[in-house]
Amino acid sequence: MTWILAFVFILGAAVVLHEFGHFVVAKLLGIRVETFSVGFGKRIWGRRWGTTDYRLSLVPLGGYVKLGGDESNAGLEDGAGEEIPAGERFDLRPRWQKIAVGVAGPVMNVLTALAIPFILALVVGVPSMPPPVVGDVIDGSAAEAAGLRPGDRIVSFNGREGATWEEIRNDGTISPGQTIQLAVERDGRRIPLTITPEKREEDSQAIGDLGVLPDYGQIPVKVVIDMVEKGSPAEAAGLQPDDQIVALDGTPIRSSYQVVRHIKSHPTGAVTFTVKRKDQTLDIVAGDVRKPDGKLGFLPDEEYPIKRVGAGAAASYAYGHNLEMLRLTGMALGQVFSGRRSVRDTFSGPIGIAQASKRAAEEGGLEGVFRMLGFLSLNLGIFNLLPIPVLDGGMIFMLLLEAALGVVGMKLSTGMRERIQQVGFVFLLLLMGFVIINDVTKYAPGWFRSSDRPAATQQK
Repeated sequence: MTWILAFVFILGAAVVLHEFGHFVVAKLLGIRVETFSVGFGKRIWGRRWGTTDYRLSLVPLGGYVKLGGDESNAGLEDGAGEEIPAGERFDLRPRWQKIAVGVAGPVMNVLTALAIPFILALVVGVPSMPPPVVGDVIDGSAAEAAGLRPGDRIVSFNGREGATWEEIRNDGTISPGQTIQLAVERDGRRIPLTITPEKREEDSQAIGDLGVLPDYGQIPVKVVIDMVEKGSPAEAAGLQPDDQIVALDGTPIRSSYQVVRHIKSHPTGAVTFTVKRKDQTLDIVAGDVRKPDGKLGFLPDEEYPIKRVGAGAAASYAYGHNLEMLRLTGMALGQVFSGRRSVRDTFSGPIGIAQASKRAAEEGGLEGVFRMLGFLSLNLGIFNLLPIPVLDGGMIFMLLLEAALGVVGMKLSTGMRERIQQVGFVFLLLLMGFVIINDVTKYAPGWFRSSDRPAATQQK
């Protein structure tokens, strides 16, 4: 139930914030805002201040703004509405004002995407990440096949000089089965290598696995249990969320990957967990009973030391975080158009957003929910700037096209404008149908498996 609330909040907030951007700029320009609605459908509560009806509507998955003289949202309103003075009508305003209102929604989404990591960095801090030095190479992994060795410093990865561990991990994750060029510094020499991340599936998504662990050095990394599946062998054994895994069968643990590897290499029989729980150190035996897939039903994660930062460093972190998200999105789209990545693994619709919201809520709690809101808000803002009719970007494109035609003495006819809008509307309907069908084919097999299906990625 919690993840449903998280999904409704994330999707609804992203859309409402988008509409709030339109609302603010329209008000500043003196354009009549007839309705500001949180939600769609029947009005269930509201209050009228001035000329605007502020309302809550029945379906909470978004919202809308109705501007005076703008008929694009007329289908969402009941009745013809009151007469709007010419000075307050959106359709009678100069082009630059229409463009300003149109671009304000995506800008608000981008500002939200920047504000969330900025505030989290100020309040929570930022993790201290290790340098890009190889600490361990997993036996039989892509890293071992590539020739990586402990102590290698990765100086270039996928064409990026000085890549961080986060960038290395991200590039590997979204490039399953694809060859990546890298270079390492070993014994004072620069050595070029190639690596092909192993392709595996997690939560109905194909991801790449490099099979390499960083050298944590003096960074005191903690491996903790992030989530325990209800009714699982892990829960029955007594493992709890927030338990710190110190050792497995006496082997010290420094990474979640070690936990994954150890349990995979011991598919049957008991495993002794040495965990710290508050001020106690406990030995817990689990695994004598397994799930049908051999897993125990818990999610390990790594906790890095949190570094307190000021406003300047927080702003830099927020900017870099969003830039990395845009880079990965562009990289994934480039892989699709070049045929190196399937459309199925790239595009998601409402069902995919719901699945991602579920993971965010289960694995990250409230912080995870807000990070997911920032990610969705960024993508919503960029998507709405695409020059597709009926989107904000399409409206802006049409206004610029009219201006360009006016320079050469031509005019876009009303009939042509309507036909372009119709094509854009049909395109969006087809796109929505495609992503929903794509989501169903991607996630439906998991819905019909037994209740023993792992509830989160990398669940063990």
